[in-house]
Amino acid sequence: MNRDAVAERLGRNLWVARRRVGYSQTELGALCSLHRTEIGLVEKGGRIPRVDTLVKLVRVLEISADDLLAGIDWTIPAPTRPGGFAVAPPATVATTPNVIPNALR
Repeated sequence: MNRDAVAERLGRNLWVARRRVGYSQTELGALCSLHRTEIGLVEKGGRIPRVDTLVKLVRVLEISADDLLAGIDWTIPAPTRPGGFAVAPPATVATTPNVIPNALR
């Protein structure tokens, strides 16, 4: 599986998590000390975030890293084949607007 599929799946997972709590890209960016364009690039699959950015996102969104990495798996290499990523198709998820994380209460 290629890097683009991984970036797209992670971006979709971030978009769903952000929509669930009702943040705009600008609001999430401000809470994470990131520019809104960084959030947009990640959500569109144009960028895979660094570890420190992932930590900021999961803390502000009050989710686990597993939530952002859902559907992305690494196939362990074997002597006869290389390792690689497996990306599951995104599930249809309903968003729940107006849920305020504990950090903002």
